[in-house]
Amino acid sequence: MAPNTKDTDILPTGRLYEFEPLPQESSVGAPLTDKIYDKDIVWRNVILFIILHSMAPLGIYYIFARTMAATNLFFVALVLCSGFGITAGAHRLWAHRSYKAKWPLRLLLGFFNTIAFQNDIHEWSRDHRVHHKFSETDADPHNARRGFFFSHVGWLCVKKHQEVIARGKSVDCNDLLADPIVYYQRMFYLPLVLLCCFVFPTVTPVYFWGEDAWVAFCTCALARYCLVLNGTWLVNSAAHIWGPHPYDKNISAVENLSVATLAFGEGWHNYHHTFPWDYKTSELGAYHVNFTALFIDFMAFLGLAYDLKSVPDEVVKQRVLRTGDGSHYRWGGPVNDKRVKLA
Repeated sequence: MAPNTKDTDILPTGRLYEFEPLPQESSVGAPLTDKIYDKDIVWRNVILFIILHSMAPLGIYYIFARTMAATNLFFVALVLCSGFGITAGAHRLWAHRSYKAKWPLRLLLGFFNTIAFQNDIHEWSRDHRVHHKFSETDADPHNARRGFFFSHVGWLCVKKHQEVIARGKSVDCNDLLADPIVYYQRMFYLPLVLLCCFVFPTVTPVYFWGEDAWVAFCTCALARYCLVLNGTWLVNSAAHIWGPHPYDKNISAVENLSVATLAFGEGWHNYHHTFPWDYKTSELGAYHVNFTALFIDFMAFLGLAYDLKSVPDEVVKQRVLRTGDGSHYRWGGPVNDKRVKLA
């Protein structure tokens, strides 16, 4: 692991930017005020999601029926890169400051994140901080108390609840735009995302090994985008509904192996909401279905990531014994406690 040094950049304003960790905020929010609100449908998003999910199966079919071997390898690489752009980048680095990264790694993760096309880093991280601070309340952007569909994709198909907008203004995000990579990505997001998410994945197989343009577009752009998108959404939905609560039975976030597998280690969600500053987002890290922790550990080995934050075993044990539901694999927890169920 690299020594505890500070990474700096020069901002467009001429000020020196120092990549400092984010102070952690409480995950306890205001109580749920209303279960039904005026859902103004965002028809643009609805139509685009219908088109995407209608064409993605065709891309999956092409992978097995028409694509070249090189295209399939490129498809897998794009899935990994765009996934890490969300998990290692927007989530663990920028939203939680659970580790620090030198500018080459931040630039790489910014590129990966733009391939993923899940809103710019600033907006993604801001919404995620709001989610943690006001989890499962009206101020939570993808409140799982409104059901699986809403927390999975529905929240993107309607206008934000007024509490999400109001509470979002109370969450400090000044550090995000202080990073020039986040600043410039947000400034030029639309042309960058069109180029990185759709043009680059399509043109590369066509130019370098002669893949059919339509096949490349359906597989490497649309199918890849749809798969990574739904993998991320499962963290908001399934990982807040189905699974045990070994670390804190009083919150809705759960441990879900399937989500952890599909979302590169983001499914150990009860641990993550209990200890959001841990760069592993899980107790066991890279060796427990956590490809993102493995990626960060490798970047630390290269000297590009440093100050990786973790939680001592004794602290985890005390929390498990105090608030766990008894399902922890080593220490169990309070016995005969019912798991929290969503209303």
